[in-house]
Amino acid sequence: MAIVDNFRQTVENIDYFCASGVNLTDLTIMQIHFQIEYITRWGESLYLCLNMTDGTQICLDMANNGAGTWFTDYEIVDDEVMAGDITYCYMVQTDGQITRREEGSLHSIPYTRAKRLVLSDRWKDYNGNEMEQRTVAIPYVHHNNRPRWKGAGTAIPVFSLRSERDYGIGQFTDLKLLVDWAVATGQSVIQTLPVNDTAMTGTWRDSYPYSANSSFALNPIYIDLELIGKPDDKDFLKHAEKERKALNALPVIDYERVFRLKSEYLDQLYEKLGESCFRDREYKAFFNANRSWLEPYALYCYLRDKYGTADFHKWKESEYSPALLDRFCTPGNSRYHEIRKHYFIQFHLDKQLTDVKKYANRKGILLKGDIPIGVNRHSADVWIHPELFHTDCQAGAPPDAFAVDGQKWGMPTYNWKNMAHDNYAWFVARFRKMADYFDAYRIDHLLGFFRIWEVPLQYQSGLMGRFNPALTYTPQEMWDRGFPFNPAMHATPPAGTNETNVLFLEDTHRPGTYHPRINAFDTAVFRWLSDDEQAAFRSLHDDFYYHRNNRFWSDSAMSKLPALIEATDMLVCGEDLGMIPACVPEVMDRLRILALEVQRMPKNMGVSVSDPATYPYMSVCTTSTHDMSVLRTWIEDEMEPNHVITTRKATTAACTSVISAHLASPSMLAIFPLQDWLSMSSSLRAKDPAAERINVPADPNNYWRYRMHLTLEKLCSSRKFNEEIRQMLYLSGR
Repeated sequence: MAIVDNFRQTVENIDYFCASGVNLTDLTIMQIHFQIEYITRWGESLYLCLNMTDGTQICLDMANNGAGTWFTDYEIVDDEVMAGDITYCYMVQTDGQITRREEGSLHSIPYTRAKRLVLSDRWKDYNGNEMEQRTVAIPYVHHNNRPRWKGAGTAIPVFSLRSERDYGIGQFTDLKLLVDWAVATGQSVIQTLPVNDTAMTGTWRDSYPYSANSSFALNPIYIDLELIGKPDDKDFLKHAEKERKALNALPVIDYERVFRLKSEYLDQLYEKLGESCFRDREYKAFFNANRSWLEPYALYCYLRDKYGTADFHKWKESEYSPALLDRFCTPGNSRYHEIRKHYFIQFHLDKQLTDVKKYANRKGILLKGDIPIGVNRHSADVWIHPELFHTDCQAGAPPDAFAVDGQKWGMPTYNWKNMAHDNYAWFVARFRKMADYFDAYRIDHLLGFFRIWEVPLQYQSGLMGRFNPALTYTPQEMWDRGFPFNPAMHATPPAGTNETNVLFLEDTHRPGTYHPRINAFDTAVFRWLSDDEQAAFRSLHDDFYYHRNNRFWSDSAMSKLPALIEATDMLVCGEDLGMIPACVPEVMDRLRILALEVQRMPKNMGVSVSDPATYPYMSVCTTSTHDMSVLRTWIEDEMEPNHVITTRKATTAACTSVISAHLASPSMLAIFPLQDWLSMSSSLRAKDPAAERINVPADPNNYWRYRMHLTLEKLCSSRKFNEEIRQMLYLSGR
């Protein structure tokens, strides 16, 4: 074990500082690992040239792994980075002479509070064409002295965590126990689902984490009540403790009981501690930093509770204006006390999650969050900024193997044209708020930034969606391409037939232009066409979905994503699954966004199960996601015949083999659901793998209530299992 323990230690280069007479206790050292892909010719080598803030220049030799990855390490006092930009570039040396330099602007070192920083670069070579270039910065990770830094981690929703202290649902402070387990097993990353407030109805429907009522507020159901204090009511405390034990013993979450108990507990804490909290200097700093979203959000919550509905169209104050803040959110009126309760709750949530992040970072663990593609149509965001949304439509996804009728998510789509007026300020603020709590993030449904599947509200089927934006067809263009388009025949279902019995859908944003209805080949109206007409429609359909819009969608993404990504230093990962336009990989590479690789959703045509050995370095690989069955269920019940995994029995050995193949992959990150990690242990795996599934995307009424079947305390004490994972990660270079 000495080798493994030493592997996790970071070697400190102190000779320079000792020779300089500097007191090391006065310095904060930032350890930086540089890595870049570059294929050299015989006799060539790479140099790193650092331009320091004092005007000096440092040149460092780089080593290589023989396969095109060059790397070197350097230690710097992080106060120097604060003083100004430290820039750098890469150079090619041949026989002692500099023969080539990077073109364009220099790279710069992002300032973070990280003590370890991995910079994964790409050689700047413009060839006369300006091109997006972004350094991938990976903060707070263990320096593993490998030519390419790679890490491993665990994905689990906060609500699914189980500890001995819980109130029937996971809470933010449980993440500390998960951090301890990650440290014990040698992992680097913990990934969660969205943690924003979803309280709309007070029922189990609020369990859906991708339908927030605010893109800024945290979910009160994740609060650690006892960390704030205890109410004075002794009878209530006895009742609360009895209910806590009962809820925590349940195999799954009883969302409504948990919500009621925590809400009542918070009410009592607020009455006891609220006024003293508002006098606290830390609270005042939080309020001033977050006031722009906090006040409107708190007013929204007050009005939601007052009217008994989150549908603000039913409120007297259905149209938001800043004047409402002057009317409601000022001292001296009877409503102010109730409104300020939400300030109190959000302050403590912020304090707890920020503390978790600090704890994780001190332990060398990176926290990865999740930014949903949309918000609830009755959210505070839509109430406050209706101009930023198309509320006559809902976002979703085109049909796939998991939802043959397509998906409808209920949330409105974005009005990107209006968002562009202030350079996407709402989205930028959203990303920056997330950076308070996370070091990396997953962009949910990244394809939505290229084009979103948009379904007008009047339709029942997700098949009636269309991509927005898109280069739609005019009737004349369809005629010119051999299809005799008639809107009455081809864009209107014949009387008595289903709404999906059409070949084209009119664009509501550009009336008079049309989208081919996706996969319309099985409709009656298609069968009525002549052979030539069917061929013409197929040509229009396939060109539209696979060729016509590629450059347009690329430009659409590049008009939005750079401003959002550059708003923070967080590592960016994209959920790029589903019907992927050909332009997506190119844009992700330009912006250095990590792709998502899921073995059961291969990106190569004609392959049923992908081979992790073929994954790109700039990716996150995983065995399953929250929208899928767990690894054990997939192997035994759903996996198609393939040459990668030949067994059909999800034994511990089979699951270990699959996990090991992912760990050995080239992917920068290998992040697995906790359920799949546990599948490797006969004593720790759940009895029924079907009960471990989190969500069924085809079910709009899915109840998100999965919880770990064992406590985090037991997981941390499972030394044999934890040591096995630690050895696996060490041997795989993670």
